[in-house]
Amino acid sequence: MPLTHFTPSGEAHMVDVGDKAATRRRALAEGCIRMDSATLALIKQGGHQKGDVLGIARIAGIMAAKRTAELVPLCHPLSLTRVAVDLEILHADSAVHCRATVETHGQTGVEMEALCAVQISLLTIYDMCKAVDRGMEMTDIRLVEKAGGRSGHWVRDPDWAES
Repeated sequence: MPLTHFTPSGEAHMVDVGDKAATRRRALAEGCIRMDSATLALIKQGGHQKGDVLGIARIAGIMAAKRTAELVPLCHPLSLTRVAVDLEILHADSAVHCRATVETHGQTGVEMEALCAVQISLLTIYDMCKAVDRGMEMTDIRLVEKAGGRSGHWVRDPDWAES
């Protein structure tokens, strides 16, 4: 199967979705940021001098999903109907887990918007906490599920990373 963002002569272009049917489309992406336990404690206690780290990261993720087409050159600008960013503290892993769900009713999917929301949410946590922990690591950023459109429903195989 050829890459869709290239013409037959190899030039990059935006895919024409004009003839595709508008359908309900949804994507779910996730990722984690691992950090020192003291940094995680600051976030949990709300003791960070810059404010509510998770609240600001959630808003940043929502904004990122809405602006994905400005950041990724060949993405279509989309009218999103829903963006939800959920952040969960994982004490055992000394991490924050992010899940972003993005929906639209349109002619192309929202996988890039969900992935962008996760990346920017985690990057915002890094930015707000880097003064106390420069060793934070963003990991396991991936598409988990997508639904809608011609290719239908796709769910990540849970054993994929192990094969």
